[in-house]
Amino acid sequence: MGSSRLPITKTPKVYVGGAFIRSESGRTFSIFEDGKKDGKFFANIPQCTRKDIRNAVEAAAKAGPDWARRTPYNRGQILYRLGEMLEARAPEMAEALGAGGTSRGDAEKEVATSVDRLIYFAGWADKYAQVVGNTNPVAGPFFNFTVPEPMGIIGVIASDSDPLLGLISQIAPVIVSGNTVIALASEAQPYPAVVLGEMLATSDLPGGVVNLLTGFRRELLPTFATHTHIRGVSAVVGAEERKELALGAADSVKRVKTRKAEEKLDWYSEKSQGVYDIKDFIEFKTTWHPIGV
Repeated sequence: MGSSRLPITKTPKVYVGGAFIRSESGRTFSIFEDGKKDGKFFANIPQCTRKDIRNAVEAAAKAGPDWARRTPYNRGQILYRLGEMLEARAPEMAEALGAGGTSRGDAEKEVATSVDRLIYFAGWADKYAQVVGNTNPVAGPFFNFTVPEPMGIIGVIASDSDPLLGLISQIAPVIVSGNTVIALASEAQPYPAVVLGEMLATSDLPGGVVNLLTGFRRELLPTFATHTHIRGVSAVVGAEERKELALGAADSVKRVKTRKAEEKLDWYSEKSQGVYDIKDFIEFKTTWHPIGV
């Protein structure tokens, strides 16, 4: 006699400090199949809070020094390995995108381009310093070098369009230089970020280098803007949110790069990748050294 079986459905969790957690508040919000508000229930997603951001800052601060000390070649290897893993699990990620209403063909294209973007920035890991740094002529018997250094903890607020490719396009150039990241996933399509967290957990990327949160921008954006340990923000936001970010960032003295959410972003364009995306979140140190010593 046959028996029916209830499937064991996944409980989505966010990825912070190398661990899977629910929001400290215990709150969730529902997403539905095909991204429709009146569709079939798909999952409850953690609704993260300001306290979750503060916890993620602690995790990122703990992971930061070791990540920054690693050789550029090693960081490139780790990003390349992450690209390999995403390639191997492409069907799973395409399904995650499909749950938000992306067609199968578009989902497969987005995953493939996301893999390529990781490999692209992995290739820059041990090269960008030669491009953006400099050997400076000085009036004296000295070598004078300008060398790039990571800024520290960077906040990322992802776009709703292309929720995987956009997120990776913002994260990869930030971490390749030795920064750590706290990223707020697409509010409209958060599930691909949940699956990405599961891939990060089994990759070579140390816990705490990338921390992925889900939730509502209106609740979390002020903390991204004003938290003094977040040294920069890369965000895809609307006009009022850009103003709020700018005011909060001015008060806490942080660097902000914004893209306009109201404009259709083409994450597939060659303009969405480049060495200057790395340069946006590095600082420069000038070193003097006597010639002949």
